[in-house]
Amino acid sequence: MKEHEAIPLPDRMDYPHPEMIARADAFYETMRKRHTVRAFSDRPVPREVIETAVKTAGTAPSGANHQPWFFSIIGSPAMKKELRERAEVEERLFYAGKAGDEWLDALTPLGTDDHKPYLETAPWIIAIFGQRKGGVRKGIERQNYYVPESVGIAMGFLIAALHTSGVVTLTHTPKPMTFLNTMCGRPASEKPYLLLVCGYPAEGATVPTHAKVKKPFDEIARFL
Repeated sequence: MKEHEAIPLPDRMDYPHPEMIARADAFYETMRKRHTVRAFSDRPVPREVIETAVKTAGTAPSGANHQPWFFSIIGSPAMKKELRERAEVEERLFYAGKAGDEWLDALTPLGTDDHKPYLETAPWIIAIFGQRKGGVRKGIERQNYYVPESVGIAMGFLIAALHTSGVVTLTHTPKPMTFLNTMCGRPASEKPYLLLVCGYPAEGATVPTHAKVKKPFDEIARFL
């Protein structure tokens, strides 16, 4: 095996077991209060909050540490208006039958439709791209590995960071999303994965009852 440079494990946090359990419980209690909302206020969210959350996402593990992600952070009212118009074109086709009856039936309890006003109302929209080529340093064009997995982990970090900062989010995936490459000035080699709507909930915002149903531990995990 090739030799590689290494440093001692930095910033290690080592807690007594009772504190470990308490911290795990506290984080669970924080995250279980996270809810997807579809009614956003236009109340401003500080740019610094979004920037720090994205930096947090950038600490996620990735294949070969290539960090194959890019976050286009949209705050321009004109861009958000265009984004809504272009996304709703795809959404109308989706709900008109492109999705198929089974998929649309699965969405019924959530009350979604082809109208996406939050894309224009929310203060920030983050378009998340996966990079097929790249590397840890600018200008490198190497094959990236485990791109969907890496981007998915980074998106989880991002949502958690925003939630713990008091920002509510909504994941939105119009299909196809290739128009985002043009809008955000990203190369064709990057694949748009997700739009993350970020802001405060509108007054009177609700959460579908169906969204509160979570599988119990024994249906999602097992100790072996």
